Amino acid sequence: MTANPISILNVDDNDGARYAKTRILRSAGFHVLEAANGTDALAMVRDDEPALVLLDVKLPDINGIEVCRRIKADPDTSGVLVLQTSAALTNRADKIRGLEGGADNYLAAPIEADELIANVNALLRMRQTQDDLRESEERFRQLTDNVEDVFWMFSAPDGVLAYVSPAYATIWGRSCDSLRRNHASWLDAVHVDDRARLAGRWAALATHPHYDEEFRVVLGGGTTRWVRDRLFAVRNARGEVYRVARVTSDISARKEMEALLRAADANKNQFLATLAHELRNPLSPIRNAAALLGVTGENTSERQSRAREVILRQVEHLAHLVDDLLDVARISEGKIVLRREEVNLGAVIEQAIETAGPLIAARSHRLEVRQADCQVWIAGDPVRLAQSMGNLLHNAAKFTPVGGEIRLTVSLRGESVHIAVIDNGIGIAEDNLSRIFGMFAQAAVPPDRAPEGLGIGLSLVSRLLEMHGGSLRAESPGIGMGSTFTVELPVLRTTGTECASGAAQEEGAASAGLRVMLVDDNVDAMEMMGFLLAEMGHETRTTSDPAQIEEMALQHKPQVIVLDIGLPGADGYQLARMLKSHPQLKHIRLVAHTGYGSPEDRRRAQEAGFDAHLVKPAELEDLEKALRG
Repeated sequence: MTANPISILNVDDNDGARYAKTRILRSAGFHVLEAANGTDALAMVRDDEPALVLLDVKLPDINGIEVCRRIKADPDTSGVLVLQTSAALTNRADKIRGLEGGADNYLAAPIEADELIANVNALLRMRQTQDDLRESEERFRQLTDNVEDVFWMFSAPDGVLAYVSPAYATIWGRSCDSLRRNHASWLDAVHVDDRARLAGRWAALATHPHYDEEFRVVLGGGTTRWVRDRLFAVRNARGEVYRVARVTSDISARKEMEALLRAADANKNQFLATLAHELRNPLSPIRNAAALLGVTGENTSERQSRAREVILRQVEHLAHLVDDLLDVARISEGKIVLRREEVNLGAVIEQAIETAGPLIAARSHRLEVRQADCQVWIAGDPVRLAQSMGNLLHNAAKFTPVGGEIRLTVSLRGESVHIAVIDNGIGIAEDNLSRIFGMFAQAAVPPDRAPEGLGIGLSLVSRLLEMHGGSLRAESPGIGMGSTFTVELPVLRTTGTECASGAAQEEGAASAGLRVMLVDDNVDAMEMMGFLLAEMGHETRTTSDPAQIEEMALQHKPQVIVLDIGLPGADGYQLARMLKSHPQLKHIRLVAHTGYGSPEDRRRAQEAGFDAHLVKPAELEDLEKALRG
């Protein structure tokens, strides 16, 4: 198929000259349109969209230079090529004036046919090259605008930004406009520990225009993102570096996975070391007991009996370790099948106490058990449930120094039952609470105990309870302040009239008053809130002196502190941080009481450690919610 010929508009008021130029152009294969004045020429440029206008300067109505200016000024026609011609205006100044008016070239008569065709073809080739370049740039822009990586172009060696893709706003958390205003502002978001290294790389751009670096970018709010940043030299035809291209990728997910793999590797090594230790422990008494079995003489029967007891006890311990390992593997592979039946929770707890009893007795702990007043029935596997409860009691005994106290309480709450195992042992650090149920997680042990267990007990219990439709929650005020592990399971049914009164007692406990401490420099407002809280059944202490907060809190042990942020001579946010960092006070619930309620104020309160934020004057319902959480 033959392509359509290129269209050229020939504008000249001289019929003879116009005819001659048209014949030359047609003989070269162009499609030629004609106009005898500037007005018609402008209309035909808009309507017929020629590729090029062959435009004489002297026209009867509009000067040809003005026609050219209008063509180039109109966005719809600015891309049309203009070849200006003139038989009269042929000196150097005329040519300059024509070119400055927007013409792409200027020819002075007399014009030979081959010269005219050569100029037209040169302009068309130039336009084709420009079109190809624009198309290439558009494809490049569409590509870079839609990739997740940031693509940058900088001039070298001055580092002035030439282009940045929209992904910059996503990865850097800053607008592209801010970067265009300040080309070096991207460096401000680089983590302070990495910034000097990157600044050095850019300072050496003239001699080393390439690198491959990984560093952190700090977003608004303090969030950190890892990126991989690669710089490449762009050279001109002479081999000189005149630009650098840069590609930045978000590698946060990879870094997080690497951290997880390192943690998993550390856990694996710790687990293998613990497993070796745990296996050697029973092997030593078994070997000694086996040797005793071969010894004869006085009291042989007694010694052999004790040796058999040691062997049986240690073999049972080994079997327990192996069973735990197998249980975790079966759960991970989905191979554990629960033998579900109606289970009396009281019987499950008795069996668990029987299992953990020897260790509790050996460590001289006092065990207090508070069962529900009625019989509670749940659906599940009695063996697995007893195993779970026994494991929690075993942990409480193991991680509580000799002579400690352990409590097991059962309470009904709506359609579920809560079983809490509470000890006054070594406690759990706040940063460990989130990982305590992880596989192979090992907590510190009391100084009177050697490390023992494989670190899979809590993970196993948590998974077994989830299979029963329940959950396990760990709480601790901190190191040395004991721990509470609470099991929640759905109740199948209850038997006995005592359950109704038990539920009422539970509801009463939920609505029981709290010990509340009020801190406010507005004494009248503080007293009114104190009266209101007293009417609600709460016990209150008040102070308007920030210096008394710590002493009063230690003395009266409030459950909640309602703290005015705008105290004279004191920063409420700083006071909150002090309370949350105090080992004996950090468990107290903090409620900010302030006249400022913007999102920024709430964010600052949350970052300072406040658990709730009340805007003055607080509604009664909001106050109650804030106190209880």
